[in-house]
Amino acid sequence: MTDAWAPQVSGVVTTLVNTSRLLRAMGHEVCLVTPDGLRTVPCPGYAEIRLALKPKRAVFRMLDTFRPDAVHIATEGPIGHAARRWCLRNDFPFATSYHTQFPEYIRLRAPIPMRWTYAWLRWFHRPAHTTLVRTKTQKRLLRERGFAHLKVWPGAVDTELFRPRGKEALSLPRPIAMYMGRVAVEKGLEAFLDLPLPGSQVVVGGGPDLDRLRLRYPQAHFLGPKFGEELAQLLSAADVFVFPSRTDTLGLVMLEAMACGIPVAAFPVPGPIDVIQEGSTGALDEDLAAAFYRALSLDGEACIEFAQYHGWQRSVERFLKHQRTAAEIGEPAGVDDERLTSLDAPGSR
Repeated sequence: MTDAWAPQVSGVVTTLVNTSRLLRAMGHEVCLVTPDGLRTVPCPGYAEIRLALKPKRAVFRMLDTFRPDAVHIATEGPIGHAARRWCLRNDFPFATSYHTQFPEYIRLRAPIPMRWTYAWLRWFHRPAHTTLVRTKTQKRLLRERGFAHLKVWPGAVDTELFRPRGKEALSLPRPIAMYMGRVAVEKGLEAFLDLPLPGSQVVVGGGPDLDRLRLRYPQAHFLGPKFGEELAQLLSAADVFVFPSRTDTLGLVMLEAMACGIPVAAFPVPGPIDVIQEGSTGALDEDLAAAFYRALSLDGEACIEFAQYHGWQRSVERFLKHQRTAAEIGEPAGVDDERLTSLDAPGSR
């Protein structure tokens, strides 16, 4: 059950597309309930995201027809709320996942106290038998805010698509510092674009702040949204991937950059601290320029090795362990991930 879906481009959509694809390849029957085919309205402040309008009847009909063995609610939007209501009405066990730090995102756009939004999120996730989070750090932070039944569902990367492809895709002065992802206020792009770096600064992606930032930073190269092979070629052509967000739960694009052999520079905040191994796959620093220069000196082989460990097959197998049917709900849910490191990789913190 997801409110986030194509044509929206995000780590959530990428995760759900690959998870459902591999679940089907493993022999499972999957019903994706998305905004496709439903009446939608643009999300306030983010027109690229379409929200289903009054989807309760359609969601109930799809669930009644499909008769699922397990239900996973991936987002807290209108479709997620309708699915939650169906599960509670039918006394049906369900899992949820926490992909987006809505309290921080909303606070950047409106004067709404984060404690209010966190209270609403606790209410939403409380009835689930399991809530999946992307990293061990996120699990700890949410537990401190009163969330329960949290399990880690690591991120993953398509290493067949994202791999070293040479530097020929960009003929710009080097070194090339690149950001790839949504161009939106919560991504903190000004912190990247304000840096007095040598060479070239490149932004790949679209979003509500694209036109504004193009005007404000004429020295930067804004390439717009890119996909598939073209995206992988551009990413591989960078020298350092700069991830300036302080609000991501993971930051899947960091794994995609590493798979291309590109070290990452980021702030030492949740998300990056779970992905970046200092001095090996990138650099963490409150001085983002200092992180850039340290990352620039790194060999990309450690990045590739780290990313290859995080394939989609492993991620989907972990996801499947945490989905519980009505018959199984009395059993312990999944593995004991208290023993896992941040992303459960050799050498991870």
